[in-house]
Amino acid sequence: MLSAISPIDGRYHAKTKELSDYFSEYALIKYRVFVEIQYFIALCKVPLPQLNEFDLKKMDALNGIFDNFSLDDAQRIKDIERVTNHDVKAVEYFLKEEFDKLDLSEFKEFIHFALTSQDVNNTATPLSLKLAINEVYVPMITTLKDQINDLAEEWKTIPMLARTHGQPASPTMLGKEFKVFVERLEVQLDAIKAIEIKAKFGGATGNFNAHHVAYPNINWVKFANQFVSDNLGLSRSQYTTQIAHYDNLAAVFQALKRINTILIDLCRDIWTYISMDYFKQKVIKGEVGSSAMPHKVNPIDFENAEGNFGLANAIFTHLSDKLPVSRLQRDLTDSTVLRNIGVPFGHTIIAFKSVEKGLKKLLLNEPKLYADLEANWMVVAEAIQNILRREGFDKPYEALKELTRGKAVVGQADIHAFIQQLAVSDTIKEELLVITPHNYVGVF
Repeated sequence: MLSAISPIDGRYHAKTKELSDYFSEYALIKYRVFVEIQYFIALCKVPLPQLNEFDLKKMDALNGIFDNFSLDDAQRIKDIERVTNHDVKAVEYFLKEEFDKLDLSEFKEFIHFALTSQDVNNTATPLSLKLAINEVYVPMITTLKDQINDLAEEWKTIPMLARTHGQPASPTMLGKEFKVFVERLEVQLDAIKAIEIKAKFGGATGNFNAHHVAYPNINWVKFANQFVSDNLGLSRSQYTTQIAHYDNLAAVFQALKRINTILIDLCRDIWTYISMDYFKQKVIKGEVGSSAMPHKVNPIDFENAEGNFGLANAIFTHLSDKLPVSRLQRDLTDSTVLRNIGVPFGHTIIAFKSVEKGLKKLLLNEPKLYADLEANWMVVAEAIQNILRREGFDKPYEALKELTRGKAVVGQADIHAFIQQLAVSDTIKEELLVITPHNYVGVF
């Protein structure tokens, strides 16, 4: 793979190879074959064409064309395409050859009957996308989400100094901060699962012109709805041009992009925690962190993930912006764009695996978290002023502001001295004195 142009098929091939079954040229051809075979079988049940009992027994053999579809079969279709200069027509001619082998030659003209290429492309591509999401993407993102959740549970009792605008703020719990990402991922994952994967199937301009003129007594809209739903497991768009309008695919890509954006946020947070020494990283024997500085253990997994998520999102953005736009009843710009669906998935999967690897290398440096809390006693000012508000104390915010704002160091002694001079009861003072940066963490 040293000669590959894309790192997806080169450096990172081992991390993305499971996507080949859904987004490669071979996969596209295979799913086109599947659609054409399923369409022929559906026509036979109309019944069109009129097959006798002997021929009906060959339906299993027809399904076997797809079930046993090989790289050699795909290459045969590519060879035919070199003559036809048309990829879908090459699939049709390949299937006609297979029909000859099955003694079904008299029915060959019902292959691709009354269809346009986009009836095949706009069913094959959504089908492969749906399968890739269900069989590869969802299991991977679920595993990653669960890994983050496990860390959240492990660290749920660890107090940590929060930072808003990069400045010390009211303390939080490390586990809760990771729970934030778990919830965000769960919401977006549910959103992806709820998006209906739709398909276009309606002839040259979406009106079943050729179907209707040949067989006007058949309800072709009903037939198509049942075929797309029952045979392909998709949902048919009722009104289309020659091509799908791709609005639902745009929604899928936008949802995938949102998940990537959430994980970019996670990567940057963890990167920052590592730079703050809140986390150490496991040292892998033999690894080098820097070609010049032997001491370094860099957060490369999170940096790699961030870069790949960014690449994926750039392409997901183009897919979702471009695909719903086509001139009049169709132009060809969607065709080349659709062939690149696997690219952002590839970068996304690479990033998932990098995040997983990085999370496994994290070592919590709890003494550093404790030290940062201890060094920032000013964060209990919020707690003190709100208890004073409760007690009707005059201008408590202003009093704490005078004590803490802009001060280089405000320690425990400063806070306790302030409390002791307050004109409040000893009971309130005792309540205030037990508050520390380590226990002022709220609930969640």
